[in-house]
Amino acid sequence: MTSPLLGEFLGTLILILLGDGVVAAVLLKRSKAEGSGWMVITAGWAFAVMAGVFTAIACGGEANLNPAVTLGLAVRAGSYTKFASFFVAQLLGAIAGATLVWLQYLPHWRETPDGSAKLACFCTAPAIRSFLPNVLSEVIATFVLVFVGGAIFSLRVFAGGPAPGLGVYLIASLVWGIGLSLGGSTGYAINPARDLGPRIAHAILPIAGKGASDWSYAPIPIIGPLLGGALAGLSLRLLNI
Repeated sequence: MTSPLLGEFLGTLILILLGDGVVAAVLLKRSKAEGSGWMVITAGWAFAVMAGVFTAIACGGEANLNPAVTLGLAVRAGSYTKFASFFVAQLLGAIAGATLVWLQYLPHWRETPDGSAKLACFCTAPAIRSFLPNVLSEVIATFVLVFVGGAIFSLRVFAGGPAPGLGVYLIASLVWGIGLSLGGSTGYAINPARDLGPRIAHAILPIAGKGASDWSYAPIPIIGPLLGGALAGLSLRLLNI
């Protein structure tokens, strides 16, 4: 049995399992990938998007995997009927995916003394904490995600539609590019569910030696991506892309 909500749930679960999983692989002590760096993290997130989108489509979803994308598409179409239900499915999928990351690296949490590194395996934090610049970073990066994503699938680019499956790889490449070019300031949440769901998981799971979940920062990776997604959707609508 497939359905749009199941697709969004499972697709987001895979997105977070592989995305937060690569961060855990790089940051946690005694991981074989420990210290492998930003290139590995950004590549891992790109592949996570690819896997999540394919999973969502196969399970009947529209493969938004991101409330900011859902909102952008809603603004573009002028219809908001799917936003709330998709947001819930995406958020629950993100919590489930983050829980699986915790289980995957279960012995490594105790081996890692740095509480901020453990939190980074779940959610984002800024390199320099400053409210307005952090919000702007998320707005800009998410605008690029939604606007360029709309351009990739536009009739002007693919008059007959992209070859089956090609668009997924292009979107994954776009996410990789955003991470490399724009991700250094805030960790490029660009997705409220991607940040909030794992942050909730971090708060409730019995993670060995964890610190606080940094709820003071949590509104920024929600507000910024939603604003960026809405602005991108409005731009796509005005430009008829």
